[in-house]
Amino acid sequence: MIRINDIIDKVSETHPDTDMDIIDRAYIYSARVHEGQLRLSGEPYLSHPLEVAYILADMKLDTVSIAASLLHDVIEDTHATPQDVRDMFGDEVFHLVSGVTKLSILTFDSSQERQAESIRRMLLAMADDIRVILIKLADRLHNMRTLQYQKESKRKEIAQETLDIYAPLASRLGIYWIKKELEDTSFKYVVPEEYSKIETLVSKDMEERERYIETVKRFIKEKMDENHLKGEVFGRYKHFYSIYLKMINQNLEFEDVYDIIAFRIIPETIPQCYETLGLVHALWKPVPAKFKDYIGIPKPNMYRSLHTTVIGPYGERIEIQIRTREMDEVASSGIAAHWGYKEGMPIDENISKKFSWIRSIIENQENIKDPNEFLENVRIDLFPEEVYVFTPKGEIKSLPKGATPVDFAYLIHTEVGNQCVGAKVNGRMVSIKYELQTGNIVEIVTSKNHHPSKDWLNFVKTVKARSRIRQWIKTQDKERSMTLGREMCEKAFRKHRLNFNTLFRSEKMNQVVEHFNFKNVEDLIASVGYGKTTPLQVVRKFMPKTEMEEETGSIFDKIIGRVRKKKPKSGVLVKGLDDILVKFGRCCRPVPGDSITGYITQGFGVTIHRTSCKNALKMNPERQIDVDWDYKSTETYPVKIGIRSLARVGLLADITANISKNEANILDVNTKMIDNNGIEILLTLSVDNTHHLEKVLTSLKKVKYVQKVNRIGI
Repeated sequence: MIRINDIIDKVSETHPDTDMDIIDRAYIYSARVHEGQLRLSGEPYLSHPLEVAYILADMKLDTVSIAASLLHDVIEDTHATPQDVRDMFGDEVFHLVSGVTKLSILTFDSSQERQAESIRRMLLAMADDIRVILIKLADRLHNMRTLQYQKESKRKEIAQETLDIYAPLASRLGIYWIKKELEDTSFKYVVPEEYSKIETLVSKDMEERERYIETVKRFIKEKMDENHLKGEVFGRYKHFYSIYLKMINQNLEFEDVYDIIAFRIIPETIPQCYETLGLVHALWKPVPAKFKDYIGIPKPNMYRSLHTTVIGPYGERIEIQIRTREMDEVASSGIAAHWGYKEGMPIDENISKKFSWIRSIIENQENIKDPNEFLENVRIDLFPEEVYVFTPKGEIKSLPKGATPVDFAYLIHTEVGNQCVGAKVNGRMVSIKYELQTGNIVEIVTSKNHHPSKDWLNFVKTVKARSRIRQWIKTQDKERSMTLGREMCEKAFRKHRLNFNTLFRSEKMNQVVEHFNFKNVEDLIASVGYGKTTPLQVVRKFMPKTEMEEETGSIFDKIIGRVRKKKPKSGVLVKGLDDILVKFGRCCRPVPGDSITGYITQGFGVTIHRTSCKNALKMNPERQIDVDWDYKSTETYPVKIGIRSLARVGLLADITANISKNEANILDVNTKMIDNNGIEILLTLSVDNTHHLEKVLTSLKKVKYVQKVNRIGI
């Protein structure tokens, strides 16, 4: 276990003249309030903050950050109060601790809502002080190192969240050593079979690969010495998760992944980087379109390097990175390598500007209430593949890969995006769906009478564009729904001999608005137009009690249609409603065990989607309704799966036998031959729930020559 003296010694190496008093006091206080608490491993709980503090000390952070890391769990997990921390350690430490603290003391309707709000708060805090996320990353890193002590279901959940949020955050901050460890550890728990397979394959020919590394290093070093260039050459294995992603994304077998080993050359100066690049290209033939100059155009996380791929000494591809020692430190440690904190001194303004994307994430998410949409958008914002384009005035703008002129327009200004009718790229007119490429000069064509289209949501890539389009559509929807809602209310009130226009501004109406938890009458009327509230529900609040008892009828009769003849056996419960027609989205085909949400449709009941479904995320959140699985139901559900395999005699018979053995029913089957003696099989199965489906998929993966089995759906 790490001791406090280890931490102080490490901090002293970096900050020899710094007063360690605040670290000592934080350690003593943390030890006192955590006394008697144990981790799942059986170790004293104090071992966790000590490990986190040591990671940060190793990253050369300041004493305030180290003190905050020792205290990062005291508000959440002990009797210590926020005021105690503020009084004893000051506002700066308190700000960092409160930024890291999860929202466990608040109540939410779902775990997704809790996770979304916790991440939202963390992002807000880190926009103000980047040290918050550095502490959080160190906290997550140590938790991942001890993940084996959690329950199996919890391990997978935590590992997936780490892959979705924390590894991309580390990447965007340029802290690649943390990114790689988080990804590999998460990979081991999310897809354990694939992890073990790659681990075995990498270690299989280790000796031969080590000899290969030394050979390539010798060739490069000899070439540099001939030209009087000083520098170091390194060869390393790519981490397992990056190998796995390459196999999945490019549909490769392990043997076909050419850059399992990557090489790094460290010259002394920037001109020598380019000179070394020329020597490498003279030594081995470069692969076209595989050269990237991140020195000339750095990544947003300050990463700078030259990347090239060449045909090596034995006819194989080699990936080579060339950068100076300073660039290499930034490539490893990211923002931590540029840390500008001194006692009482703020961080360098230039560094803050480099990380303005954090504030951009906050601004993009401000008006998003749905937790699933928020988390999806944060993931989109964090993934780092980008293209760099120019405005007509020569300013560089960074956009995600696949971005379109509409994304570029919204990046310039919301009004430019709303009025976009076309674009010129390099002086030529292009479609608004055109995928922008690095180096494009983009000019937006606008028209004052033009408005966004809902279809734009199908191709835009940035969160800002998506949120602004949805905002415009929602505004238009609200206006239409208010008109419709008013008409429906007037009709319903007339039917019960009540004057809606007279009651609209009455004190009683204000009480009704408050009862339904709306801010004003307009929001209530719009809710009626959307279909979330019915006119009958509103009317009943103005009716005498005896008359209400005589009133019957489904609350959704007017909007969804009469479906009262027979209670549907859908296997889904719609919150607060009975006898509602329920349909399942064909795009994502949810089954029990999936996280689901419902959307009210005009005349067709409620459609059920998986919460992660892209189509569901595009729908108006005002039409969303809470649903849950009825686990008493004995219904079965259709689900599509895809199988990729090498063709052989008896393959289909073995597949159908495995499905039958696991008590699933085949509803439909299609097969297609592909290149290299391969076959693709598309099956529609009838299953009970996600557990049943997982059992079937696991069994199919064991069939001889089957290479890949996956569930199909958005």
